Amino acid sequence: MQDSALSYGLWSLVIINSLVFIIFAFSFAKPQSPRDWRSFGAFSGFIVALFTEMYGYPLTIYLLSGWLGTRFPGVDFLAHDAGHLLEVMFGWRANPHFGPFHLLSFAFIGGGFWLLSAAWRVLYAHQRRGMLATTGAYARIRHPQYAGFVLIMFGFLLQWPTLLTLAMFPILCVMYVRLAHREEREAQRVFGAEWERYAARTPRWVPRLNAAPRSHG
Repeated sequence: MQDSALSYGLWSLVIINSLVFIIFAFSFAKPQSPRDWRSFGAFSGFIVALFTEMYGYPLTIYLLSGWLGTRFPGVDFLAHDAGHLLEVMFGWRANPHFGPFHLLSFAFIGGGFWLLSAAWRVLYAHQRRGMLATTGAYARIRHPQYAGFVLIMFGFLLQWPTLLTLAMFPILCVMYVRLAHREEREAQRVFGAEWERYAARTPRWVPRLNAAPRSHG
């Protein structure tokens, strides 16, 4: 049985895990403009809040301790494994790291990082030539980098939901939507009719799975 006294207050793990994922995301996203740094900074704040509760101070567990103790008697919610709240709430009693929500989270997190990487390669190549990015991930959706950040955050929510990150998630999503709209207005001013054609055939966020992507040529 896991010793609940050793589950939290591990601030070195908070720092190490936060830095690992922030640096990892930085290597994929490579922010350059003030807008890029704003979106990356918001994502970094989400990551720090997540690992602070995961290894530092379990604020969500303390705030919900009364309800959780009544609803799930016999569960030691100060033990680290119980922090995987979705596994506990849906009755998964085996190792939560092999639970359905935890495994599903890997798909979202991995997909998000892949999307960040794929989008950056295309965007960087087109920006160097002063062209509108319309190939690769940009042929499927207009804002793959922001979508990548959202996928990663959603994956972490499946893995380790907290009150703070649940509150941050919709706020950050709204921020990314606003940044995307601002970028579109700028792209329209710069590229004009080319942007209009691209926007008409390419969804903003959700790809058309039944349609083959078309690059601008």
